[in-house]
Amino acid sequence: MRITGGRAGGLILKVPKGLAIRPTPDLVKQAVFNSLGARVVDAEVLELFAGTGALSLECISRGARLAVCVEKSGRHAAVLRENWRRAGFPPESLELRLQDVFAALPPLVMAGRVFDLILADPPYGPKNLQERSRSCAQQLLDDPWLPRLLRPGGRFILGHARRDRLELPPPWREIKVLQHGDSVMRFLEAASEVRETLPGPAEGPAP
Repeated sequence: MRITGGRAGGLILKVPKGLAIRPTPDLVKQAVFNSLGARVVDAEVLELFAGTGALSLECISRGARLAVCVEKSGRHAAVLRENWRRAGFPPESLELRLQDVFAALPPLVMAGRVFDLILADPPYGPKNLQERSRSCAQQLLDDPWLPRLLRPGGRFILGHARRDRLELPPPWREIKVLQHGDSVMRFLEAASEVRETLPGPAEGPAP
């Protein structure tokens, strides 16, 4: 696995041994960032289920200003920091939150944080033909806090398995879909007319 473009393009990234992590394939990353183009430049990025930070590293390499990475595994977070150091990126360009993704979202909203790009390629869920998906990807789409973290006009890039059939609830609206093998990457935006009806920080999540 490597950084595919930008000032650190070609750098081979460290990946923990074992099956607990599934890095986003290089060809998929390259297709995603070719599609994003100049949106990455000077962007503030939130990466959820960050793992080794491959997507955030790609963003910083291509000109993003800041990456906030949420990863609950201390082992994976240590590899993420090492990859950051090896890439030569400024320490202040990384904000690492060692916690569960769904626990991290409400505090970020209440702190008034917003991001130009939100990236997530979480663990794949099982095949679901006759029932609604229970995958982490579907849980992110259903989470009432996540849309409030996306700056108007921003993009949410969500990865999932082709076998995982997701439902797209409000306020999410699909802009583009990229497919490679079993990987699907969806480019989403939050519809402004629906965002305004979402619960605010003081009101808490919708029941």
